[in-house]
Amino acid sequence: MAAFLPFTLLAIAFYLAGASWVGMRLLGRAPENNRLVRVLGLVALINHAIVLYSQLDLATGLSLGLLDVASLLSWLICAFILLASLRHPTLNLAVALFPLAGVLLLLGQLPEEHYQLPAGKEGLLFHVLASLSAYSLFALASVQAVLLALQNRQLKHHHLKGLISVLPPLQTMERLLFDLLIAGQVLLTLGILSGFIFLDQLFTGGNAHKTFFSLAAWLTFGILLVGRWRLGWRGIIAVRWTLGGSLLLLLAYFGSKLVLQFLTG
Repeated sequence: MAAFLPFTLLAIAFYLAGASWVGMRLLGRAPENNRLVRVLGLVALINHAIVLYSQLDLATGLSLGLLDVASLLSWLICAFILLASLRHPTLNLAVALFPLAGVLLLLGQLPEEHYQLPAGKEGLLFHVLASLSAYSLFALASVQAVLLALQNRQLKHHHLKGLISVLPPLQTMERLLFDLLIAGQVLLTLGILSGFIFLDQLFTGGNAHKTFFSLAAWLTFGILLVGRWRLGWRGIIAVRWTLGGSLLLLLAYFGSKLVLQFLTG
């Protein structure tokens, strides 16, 4: 991994540069320059991807360690931020999520136990990638839900300075939240269906824990989306259901990985 250290350092440097510019803009100390932030983020993602290619051992299959997956998730989240910023005001999220991606990339260099998914298992690979992409979108939705809750609270108390002054209008924030939830639910559905098709012993061993919480999260997000469509759910109701479903997904993957790798290892 020493050969990839320059790419790791470059990725971290560009992540921090992008986050710093956004932070200074939020503080009123720099002009808005979304193109610059996108370029800095893209360069960081390219270097991060080079490191991930080695970490995940994509030449011979797919290596799934806890830290590797966390690093991959952070890459997907930052990629989604940049893509979504072409239509939605998502670059503000980079102030926290870009540095987090850098930290997780650095932690991914630590030695750990891996599960190797061999080459030629395209069905399982599709399941893994669909599931991880869904987790990434729901992680973004969780951050968006927290920001929405803070925005709601400040509006109710008539605080029109600070956070509220740099966030988009409330309706735009809610629309982005539900766009993320819909896209995440589609990917989660594909991940669950492909799991039923390509995974053996889905309800036994370590898979039972993951399957149960994934289905519970799918049901939670489904209820929220139906509630939005039929009952007009919004505001704090949407925030609570979003965070609840995201917690279930967190338990589905990282909870089971922690148990298997650290408690029973």
